[in-house]
Amino acid sequence: MPLRARTLHPWGLSPHEARVLQERLAPHVIREGRLERVRRVAGVDVGFEERGRLTRAAVAVLAWPTLEPVARAVARCPTAFPYVPGLLSFREIPAVLQALEALEGPDPDLILCDGQGLAHPRRFGLACHLGLLLDRPTVGVAKTRLVGTHEEPGPRRGDWTPLRDGGEIIGAVVRTREGVRPLYVSIGHRVSLPTAVRWTLACLTRYRLPEPIRAAHRLASGPPPRLGPGA
Repeated sequence: MPLRARTLHPWGLSPHEARVLQERLAPHVIREGRLERVRRVAGVDVGFEERGRLTRAAVAVLAWPTLEPVARAVARCPTAFPYVPGLLSFREIPAVLQALEALEGPDPDLILCDGQGLAHPRRFGLACHLGLLLDRPTVGVAKTRLVGTHEEPGPRRGDWTPLRDGGEIIGAVVRTREGVRPLYVSIGHRVSLPTAVRWTLACLTRYRLPEPIRAAHRLASGPPPRLGPGA
């Protein structure tokens, strides 16, 4: 069956209305979960075409634990929300949902998002928003920090340090490869922070980014892929 989102709110919102909605939905994010049975891990990434006028969302599903690709989908739709830091989910998720609905085969058990989760000023980044809409376990894996402070993690792969904001731990700053900048990992929905860190590290190969997100990034930001029907 297609992976469909719940209808929690309309999309035609102003930036002010979007912030108010984030504050209203944030308490519904579930911050626990162990993911004891995972067979498929998806990566989600978004790019833009035509100078930002067209949103291009990609989903890549990999088998666990082999990390072999099993499904992929790309969706393009007109960009309907402005670029506002902290509100990227309202700009990107409509296209992501179209890509998820186009996936064939069994649903992914875990979704890694290229973006913030709980590590967000209103504790409701893209990974939280998507996870709540789908009621699926999601993890935010961001390349840059949006909010919070932290110590530098150790130099080895797997070293990490807490990301804090106002005395609250909102994520983890994770070294995924020696000699490269760390990633900012946070809860999206239905996972704990240790679980989010563990699965981010488990999906690494020899690169900085987890393999599901790397695969989605190639689809979202590379040359337009040639996809067959339903791909």
